[in-house]
Amino acid sequence: MDRIRAALDLYKDYRGSSIRSETSGRAATQSVPPPITYTKTRSLSIPHTVLRGHRVMAAHKKGAFVDAYKILRTQVTQRLRENGWNVVGVTSPGYGEGKTLTAVNLAVSLAMETTQTVLLVDSDLQDPTVHQVFGLKDCLGLADYLLDDHPVEDLLLHPGIGRFVLLPGGRAISNSTEILTAPKMVALVEELKHRYPSRVVIFDLPPLLHTADVLAFSPYTDALLMVVEEGKTTGEELQRALSLVKHSRPVLGTVLNKAGRSSLTLADMKAMLAT
Repeated sequence: MDRIRAALDLYKDYRGSSIRSETSGRAATQSVPPPITYTKTRSLSIPHTVLRGHRVMAAHKKGAFVDAYKILRTQVTQRLRENGWNVVGVTSPGYGEGKTLTAVNLAVSLAMETTQTVLLVDSDLQDPTVHQVFGLKDCLGLADYLLDDHPVEDLLLHPGIGRFVLLPGGRAISNSTEILTAPKMVALVEELKHRYPSRVVIFDLPPLLHTADVLAFSPYTDALLMVVEEGKTTGEELQRALSLVKHSRPVLGTVLNKAGRSSLTLADMKAMLAT
């Protein structure tokens, strides 16, 4: 937990930390949204055992696991409000490093606060798996909106957790880079970003080193969050991943999963990220 907390302070933005004047006033005057009754969004009742089995923090009342995500939530929230941001992309250098679970639990944790709503979008379109974390079988989602004109409001799901709503990825597609940068997707991001001032939008993105999707889509986010797994992600992979996005979007921080299992220390990471 301490390593995850410390890792969030590792990365210094290459683009500075200037606050956008047109949005800073909004952050300063946030009010508590009224209770939400979902009418168009389909509400689901996910069994507690499913959430617990997939390590969704809403199923855990306390413990180091829950505390780690609350720390992550606090750090991310502070950065978003300082800069007037509300769109975050979550990625990782490679496969299987925990980015999807991190995206889910960050979104769930943010949605437990009363000052904002949260929309999690599964935009890993070559391998959409967010719905599986909630024990759901294949379902319609983002790809079906972009390719088949399914209305977004018919695709949104409320898993019965706080102010949290999910837009699944839908069917897997091979030409994901082109789809994620198509005018229809860009317009959707703008709609999701600006429709509700108290909404945070989290995009679960593909691994950075294996597709062009993150590089192509990152300009439509406000910032990125990098997830690495100690004992799996190498220092070289992390360095390559950060170098690819350093001139694209600020990186909020690095979430270190399964800490204590490799020789890559926090000192090594600090030295790497400072270069």
